[in-house]
Amino acid sequence: MSRILIADDHAVVRAGIRQFLDAEPSVREIGEAASGRDALEKLHAKEWDLVLLDIYMPDQSGLDILRQIQSDFPRVRVLVLSGLPEKQYAMSVLRAGASGYLPKDAAPEQLIKAVHTVLAGRRYVSPEVAELLVAGMDQDPGSPQHERLSTREFQVLSKLAAGRAVSAIAEELQLSVKTVSTYRSRVLEKMGLKTNADLTSYALRHGLIQ
Repeated sequence: MSRILIADDHAVVRAGIRQFLDAEPSVREIGEAASGRDALEKLHAKEWDLVLLDIYMPDQSGLDILRQIQSDFPRVRVLVLSGLPEKQYAMSVLRAGASGYLPKDAAPEQLIKAVHTVLAGRRYVSPEVAELLVAGMDQDPGSPQHERLSTREFQVLSKLAAGRAVSAIAEELQLSVKTVSTYRSRVLEKMGLKTNADLTSYALRHGLIQ
């Protein structure tokens, strides 16, 4: 019997997911969280087996929440949900330690399959993500620049592209300003860009920010 926490800032999405999970006899309890802070507070208050985590939350990014869950609650598995195409975020969240990645437009049957797979201790990847993983074994020189970034570099890229200041990013990631500045320089160099405005333009073109 499993306890599942749905972390998504849209009530309609949470209600839809809950409806499907309610029909599963193996699910003992379902909780809801409307923000990253809310999710972490509920994780501190009670034991959960699985978090269904939206990649976009109003107070902090899904990658940040994922890292904190891994740090504070290593036994809790995380299945990331996103409205963005799998190609944009799937590889990054899997590298960051998520147990699976699922697009929000997935069929209910796929959601239930992903939940059972992750709760059984395995990683869930859709056929599309599996193809990306295989392709990643032989990196295509023509692939987007952001796919060559490390998880931390991608995290900094996302925040800079969204307009976050280096000092704010340093506080959120619990790093020094100097370290974040180093990541920024590394990202710009790897991607062949010069300014934060270039990063924002790139992120918008590739659907990395909304």
